[in-house]
Amino acid sequence: MKVFNDISQITARNPVVTIGIFDGVHLGHVEILRRIKNLALAYEGESVVITLWPHPRFVLQPENKDLRLLTSLEEKIASIGNQGIDKLLILPFTKEFSNTPYDQFIRDYIVGKIGARHVVVGFNHHFGKDRKGTFESLQKSARQYKIRAERLDPVIQDDIRISSSGIRHMLEEGRITAANKALGYSYYINGTVVKGNKIGRTIGFPTANVAPLEPLKLVPRTGVYAARAKVDGKEYSGMLSIGYNPTIETGKHERSIEVNMFDFDADIYNKPIQIIFIEWLRNEIKFNSLQELRDQIATDKMEVLKLFKTNTGNK
Repeated sequence: MKVFNDISQITARNPVVTIGIFDGVHLGHVEILRRIKNLALAYEGESVVITLWPHPRFVLQPENKDLRLLTSLEEKIASIGNQGIDKLLILPFTKEFSNTPYDQFIRDYIVGKIGARHVVVGFNHHFGKDRKGTFESLQKSARQYKIRAERLDPVIQDDIRISSSGIRHMLEEGRITAANKALGYSYYINGTVVKGNKIGRTIGFPTANVAPLEPLKLVPRTGVYAARAKVDGKEYSGMLSIGYNPTIETGKHERSIEVNMFDFDADIYNKPIQIIFIEWLRNEIKFNSLQELRDQIATDKMEVLKLFKTNTGNK
């Protein structure tokens, strides 16, 4: 897949185009990407994805600090590329760009600069200034410029319409299994191993403290998880803690991400690591002593080992 950051640089043969944020590149997005791939084959052309960066809400609502991302830009590029798309255009989203009327966007960008033959959008797609561009608007413009346009139905799973916002809520509530099913893969955080307080090592459960590479990446609900960790090209089963370490009086009130990898003992400080979320186990608890904490972690480990043994899909 070729990636472009400047619309003046992109050229495509009989392009079949879609546009969207594609945060998470979930199963709903995959259906859109699959459709433009198949159409591109029929047109003997190329599939083109247009995405926006940064997320429009960060530009239009800078005071709103609640939004967190399912994928960083690099992760989104990789995920779209994995779907076999020919070309990806990343449009810089600015306040000036947000004032582009929808009909001008179709005329100047989709038709004028890219030369789209066919445009595919998702069920809830809006575009242009104040999001006034609807699918009906797109159809009208398509007729005017003699191109084709279509809208795909939502992907429904367990009676729930798959969406990026819905998946964010699942992760924030600790519903990891549901989120992973909607994503079509296990949610993950890419990070770097940093130094922690080393308390875990003193009670027999050494942990790697993880600092996410993307500061705006969504960190799921506080608590203990079954997880996997990838480091140095290998993958390990383990258990993950997200929280404030209430049993340990550190004087800090920052949420930490710590993973205990089974059958692993190596110095990995400053190395890249990927944390893969499998299942939420329990809330964070404040214990009366380190011994109580150790006993609970031992119980957690037995539960995680049982889960990995039972769930062959996660082996």
